[in-house]
Amino acid sequence: MLKLLSCILIVLSPIWPLGENPAPGYPFIIINKTSNELTFIDENRVQTVVSVATGKSGDLTPEGLFTVTVKAINPYYRKKNIQGGDPKNPLGTRWIGIDAKETDGRTYGIHGTNNPASIGQYVSLGCIRMQNEAIESLYDFIPVGTKVLVTKSTKSTEQLAKEYGAIFNE
Repeated sequence: MLKLLSCILIVLSPIWPLGENPAPGYPFIIINKTSNELTFIDENRVQTVVSVATGKSGDLTPEGLFTVTVKAINPYYRKKNIQGGDPKNPLGTRWIGIDAKETDGRTYGIHGTNNPASIGQYVSLGCIRMQNEAIESLYDFIPVGTKVLVTKSTKSTEQLAKEYGAIFNE
């Protein structure tokens, strides 16, 4: 009976990541396609800003407010049947999938790369590429449920963070 009651409480309660972020200062990511930079905000402040690669054309990397739905270490590359950890794998060493365009997090994501020279460029088919070292250092700090804003904007990081509900200490 106690197990049943516990299950009911869990299912019916607004436990994050099913609902809103639980507390101010929870991780938030801003990817600005204008500068090809990813800003990681946590504990109410910018923790790091890193260069990324985005879509070859402006429409390939979807814009909007998304949610991290899946994560993988050494992700498998389905399109060309390349195992995770293989140096030929274009997804690099980490995958952080987002629900862009109503997908399940396995189509669009933030990932490493086997082509580090592409970082800072407009070269991808829609994903956000990072240096493997950069995504490896952030991976454990980005839980499923983290909000990810992808935009093309001239607004400051602070303005964007406040507009989209991220707590930010200047």
